[in-house]
Amino acid sequence: MFAPLRFDGKVVLITGAGGGLGREYALAFAERGAFVVVNDLGGDIKGGGKSSTAADKVVAEIKAKGGTAVANYDSVENGEKLVQTALDTFGRIGIVPILRDRSFSRMSELDWDLINRVHLRGSFLVTRAAWDHMKKQKFGRIIMTSSAAGIYGNFGQANYSTAKLGLLGFSNTLAIEGQKYNIYCNTIAPTAGSRLTQTVMAQDLLDFFKVEYVSPLVLWLCHEQCEENGSLFEVGGGWIAKLRWERTQGAILRHQNQSMSPEAVRDHWDKICNFQNATKPAMNQLLEVLSAVDIDTGLAGNPTSAVASTELGIPLSAVGQKLAEVEFSYSNMQTILYALGVGMSTKEPDHLKFLYEGDSEFSCLPTFGVIPSQSVLAHGGLSTIKGLNIDYTRLLHGEHYLELYKPLPTSGKLFRDFFFLLEVQLYSLYSHTYNGQELVCYNQFTLFLVGMGGFGKKTSDKAKVAPLAIPNRAPDAVVTDQTTRDQAALYRLSGDFNPLHIDPSFAALGGYKTPILHGLCSFGFAARHVLKHYANNDVSKFKSIKVRFVKPVLPGQTLQTEMWKEGSRIHLQCRIKETGDVVLTSAYVDLQDITDATRGLQSDLVFAEIGHRIKDFGPELVRKVNAVFQWEITQGGRTAAQWTINLKSGTGSLQKGPYSGKPDVTFTLSDEDFMKVVQGKLDPQKAFFAGKLKAKGNIMLSQKLETILKDYAKF
Repeated sequence: MFAPLRFDGKVVLITGAGGGLGREYALAFAERGAFVVVNDLGGDIKGGGKSSTAADKVVAEIKAKGGTAVANYDSVENGEKLVQTALDTFGRIGIVPILRDRSFSRMSELDWDLINRVHLRGSFLVTRAAWDHMKKQKFGRIIMTSSAAGIYGNFGQANYSTAKLGLLGFSNTLAIEGQKYNIYCNTIAPTAGSRLTQTVMAQDLLDFFKVEYVSPLVLWLCHEQCEENGSLFEVGGGWIAKLRWERTQGAILRHQNQSMSPEAVRDHWDKICNFQNATKPAMNQLLEVLSAVDIDTGLAGNPTSAVASTELGIPLSAVGQKLAEVEFSYSNMQTILYALGVGMSTKEPDHLKFLYEGDSEFSCLPTFGVIPSQSVLAHGGLSTIKGLNIDYTRLLHGEHYLELYKPLPTSGKLFRDFFFLLEVQLYSLYSHTYNGQELVCYNQFTLFLVGMGGFGKKTSDKAKVAPLAIPNRAPDAVVTDQTTRDQAALYRLSGDFNPLHIDPSFAALGGYKTPILHGLCSFGFAARHVLKHYANNDVSKFKSIKVRFVKPVLPGQTLQTEMWKEGSRIHLQCRIKETGDVVLTSAYVDLQDITDATRGLQSDLVFAEIGHRIKDFGPELVRKVNAVFQWEITQGGRTAAQWTINLKSGTGSLQKGPYSGKPDVTFTLSDEDFMKVVQGKLDPQKAFFAGKLKAKGNIMLSQKLETILKDYAKF
């Protein structure tokens, strides 16, 4: 059970706290241990007059209940005085819910000025007075109070709605500037009975929209555990909802060497206004366009005189942070689609193992490991890193490193764990090496910020995998492969839907005659060239790849991969044959040595699928089998892995390692022979009599293994 939220020792300054919502906030914070500054000018609902009565009454209520509070009667236009009251009384300030919920019945220039002066200027002055104190103490929570009139507009309230929406923009900017100091700012639009509404709302409505139905949201947003920042909430009557912007896909009306006309706007109006497949934007679309163009133009490797590149500096507060774990599920159809996307073809007989799920050696290309990790960039994973304050519109993918710890399964579920360099680690759901999950592969992005300074010298993080210069000699091997005109259109279906790679109008904004190929598509081409030439397409021999992106490729151009072998490391660079331009450089692939007994086991894929089946049908399997099987898988004459399939108790389980008790039957055979048995290529009885399969215990129970090993072709 979670502990109740407390604010012991926190100092809260609440403006307009003499009644209504402000009073409710003050009482609620005080009840939970906060020191409260109760600010209220004491005016009437039209903003006139001044009295200390309202604030004094609330302070008295708090003290009567054992709380601590002090009154302040200054206008919010004297923000320094409000904050000074907190400093003089309590020595600090940390939380500022700003409430100015007053309106005017008639409009005049004076009305306009007064409303904006109180709501906008007053909020600015109070916040500015508290800001530096919050920065020094590395903590602050600010709540701005907007309204439905500010969000949606309201007849006769132009001044009020303008000020209220202005507060939202003010709040969003504070959220950006304050995040690195642990100062979070959010906005609420409450509906509640107050001094404003008590004369126009019926009593049953007042009861429904009680002010106490708003304060729980405010308290949570102000608590140090809450990391919500830069958000807008509607709240009232016990209901809370978060609001966000929505944007249509829009239309690009400017084309190369063509003028843009109002007729074009008219002719595309339906598309401009069509909210089908709408996006949820977090920045200006034009900046997103520029960002999308930059990511694949190779500026990181070739800065021009107009645009300098600075390697991404990492704030100390961001280093080592772990983001939320995310599950990634995929089927063999996705691995096949990826293989087609990086140039595999049924024209090549040895490509079939990557394109047909029924092939006896059906495998997943090693570089498919980049696909689950791509969503870190594609879906804004960086924006959730606390303490990271960068301009995402200038972010480039400059280098990439991928390392495999075992061959990727052709289908299944992976977990993504994110760490900053940017590091992305993928874990299999059904293995037992890391918190019940086996580390499958590791991705490392090296990111650049174009034209952005202020990050100090380059990171010296020892974890960064460095690119390597190619040998100073003619390449040992060269492979050429022509991409198709539809290569980018096909590759994007693996998950990178940037319109730069499909939309000619979008590409024209970046100065390209046609859409360009994804950098990671060229990456995949180069990797499979090495895999075929030096490893005969044996995915178990692939260990890692490192590349630096330099220039883009146009679909239809020919990629030429030049390779240099030095032991088990294959240095490479990739160029466009038609132009000679280098597109990938300082790159290499590390292969597993054929004698390395630690390389990935094919049997691991089968046991991963067994884990799937136990998870889905465990109770039924326990009822049918009622036995514990232990497997000892050998490689090179030595035990390489042990697995325990427990279908005797509970809902069943799969464990990597020996059984803690005495298994009913133990099997020992090589990884290669195990695969032949489960694929039907080797009869178990013949393997047993030939000495390839050893068994001890109740051998008759082995007949029940068919229940979990059958239909291997579907694995």
